[in-house]
Amino acid sequence: MALTDLSSLAQARRRSGVGLGAFNVILLEHAEALTAAAERAGQPIVLQISQNAVSYHGSLAPIAAGTLAAAGAAGVPVVVHLDHATDVDLIKEAVELGFTSVMYDGSQLDDEANRRTTAQVVEHCHAAGVPVEAELGEVGGKDGVHAPGVRTDPDQAAQFVADTGVDLLAVAVGSSHAMTERSAELDNDLITALARAVPVPLVLHGSSGVSDEGLRAAISAGMTKINVSTHLNVQFTARVRQILEDSPALVDPRKYVGPGMKDVGTEVESLLRWYAMED
Repeated sequence: MALTDLSSLAQARRRSGVGLGAFNVILLEHAEALTAAAERAGQPIVLQISQNAVSYHGSLAPIAAGTLAAAGAAGVPVVVHLDHATDVDLIKEAVELGFTSVMYDGSQLDDEANRRTTAQVVEHCHAAGVPVEAELGEVGGKDGVHAPGVRTDPDQAAQFVADTGVDLLAVAVGSSHAMTERSAELDNDLITALARAVPVPLVLHGSSGVSDEGLRAAISAGMTKINVSTHLNVQFTARVRQILEDSPALVDPRKYVGPGMKDVGTEVESLLRWYAMED
């Protein structure tokens, strides 16, 4: 099935009142495990490559090529998305490589600069038919600049979308990046207010810190795109650690990366089915 653009897919999921799972690709094996999980679940999926992952690999093109190949061969709709990009040149490269969505993260800029640069990114990407996700106000975690108590104002969010023309908006509603425990409590009343005020699908970053039940409630309240990374990293690492502790002489990475990715795929399949449940 052909690669799918994020905007049309997310809008359709929003109208249906179901969630859209978005998961980070760090290694090539992630792209393979994630697309296979989506096919088993019979659900669309977003494969995300973050700017941090690009830095890890040293460049975008190699990991992008593998991810785009896996996505193009999948039997379900797949979006290949550049996540949390602060580098505008990297965004332009992603568009040239064939990504079907990008996120420009100007949340650490002052408000005027964020709006201006986001609008410029949108103009460039829309000319190539690529939708843009953006973030208004930084979601907590990572560098500790903001606490998880930060909240997005619905009126400000609606104005930001009008000023920039973005296709999806990441909002702060109580989640925090890089949480290893699923203890975050989301403000579902705020999610509902944001969904009513903002004409584009909402994105939840930091979803790894939210329970399965909390994510279902957020989707019911109006959240659409659900980003998950750390939760899968915890599961993968636990499996690899167990295998290496049990077999200290093991040296073939396929013997521990493979089982770790199998666990990731099983969890993603379950989450995709969970997000797609209708109330």
